[in-house]
Amino acid sequence: MNAVLLSSVLAAGVSQPLSDSQRLFSIAVSRVQHLHLLAQRIFSEFESSLQTEEQRQLNKIFLQDFCNSDDIISPIDKHQTQRSSVLKLLSISYRLIESWEFPSRALIGGPALRNQISPKLTELKTGIHLLIRANQDSGESLADPGSVLLAPYGSYYQSLTADDSLRRSYELLACFKKDMHKVETYLTVAKCRLSPEANCTL
Repeated sequence: MNAVLLSSVLAAGVSQPLSDSQRLFSIAVSRVQHLHLLAQRIFSEFESSLQTEEQRQLNKIFLQDFCNSDDIISPIDKHQTQRSSVLKLLSISYRLIESWEFPSRALIGGPALRNQISPKLTELKTGIHLLIRANQDSGESLADPGSVLLAPYGSYYQSLTADDSLRRSYELLACFKKDMHKVETYLTVAKCRLSPEANCTL
């Protein structure tokens, strides 16, 4: 039942039925890879529109600032990632994706790109939730990933000056790119765990 539901949500146009977790993970990884590429594209286009000094200053500020999703406890390096259970990686990925469902509507890049991102985030969140349920058979228990919500994205939606707006746009795009890379890494490692013969080294 889960496989059929995930097939309809995530894999429109796929002719073969989904039959196992490896296949479901493959679809989820493919979705987040696409989101990560979109994030890189939007961020690169935004950076290219800035003056060199603006880029330098914004990058310096961003390195001293934090993303809203930093409140989500996650592995701090590749060693912790590799030691984390599949269920933990899925739960973190779920919360990261969920944290962007609303802020993604404010990403610059035009309505066409935003219209690609928001539905894909929702589809991916649904797919990860199904994978969490499927992997809870291991006996490991985690809180319902949908039970904890983050506050709105910082002060992004407050009235801002032109300079502040530029900074917030940069931060939002940089954080989105960073978080999609995280989710791609976590889902790739979790998927790899289902293949005992595979080398899951990052």
